[in-house]
Amino acid sequence: MKNLRIISLALAFGIAVSACAQSGKSDGDSWKEEVLLHDGQKIIVERSQTYGGRHEIGQAVPAKEHTIRFKIPNSNVQLSWASEYGEELGRTNFNLLALHIKQGTAYLVAEPNLCLSYNKWGRPNPPYVFFKFEGKEWKRIALVDVPFEFKTINLIVNNSRVSEIRERSEVTGYVPFTAVQDINDNLRQPQLKTILREPLSKEKIDAMCEELIRYKCGWGAPGEFNRKYFESTCK
Repeated sequence: MKNLRIISLALAFGIAVSACAQSGKSDGDSWKEEVLLHDGQKIIVERSQTYGGRHEIGQAVPAKEHTIRFKIPNSNVQLSWASEYGEELGRTNFNLLALHIKQGTAYLVAEPNLCLSYNKWGRPNPPYVFFKFEGKEWKRIALVDVPFEFKTINLIVNNSRVSEIRERSEVTGYVPFTAVQDINDNLRQPQLKTILREPLSKEKIDAMCEELIRYKCGWGAPGEFNRKYFESTCK
């Protein structure tokens, strides 16, 4: 995957393949948060997101696009990364989990945003997609290329808790890193507590997300029956 002005698709581990409603909501939210890096340095990052896309009737409108902006410490280098809307997913590709910087090089840890995105990005296990800013672009990298000292999930993971984010920002104008930890504290999935280096069991992965493939006009389980079905129904 090259030049990742990243496509945001809805990638949490769950499947929304039933009747969907198209949202007309187009407003967004933005905030600042303090990030504690692996070496003890702290930086302030700016995050923003817009809303829209397909969702179940009665459900909240999903994030359509998500952006993070930050400055490399002790430099004038400013970077941004965007997870954009994916039509085949009906939402953004990724949920951001962590930002780490080593020797002036930035790395991002993301999770696919829901099951369709997880399948789209190759069902990685551990269930992350890693990016490194190299040259003039973000590139996807393998887990083995992520420095071992990067261990922490240090960004707000549940960025739908906008009211709490605003409340925690009232005093300083940003969410302090201790509040980031508090907001993430209720997460129970092991891959959201720390950056895993060992794969989850196949049973856990399959329970989180059924294997699906992209046919011409939809997603379905692998197999001859689905192949023929989509071939006959796709226009």
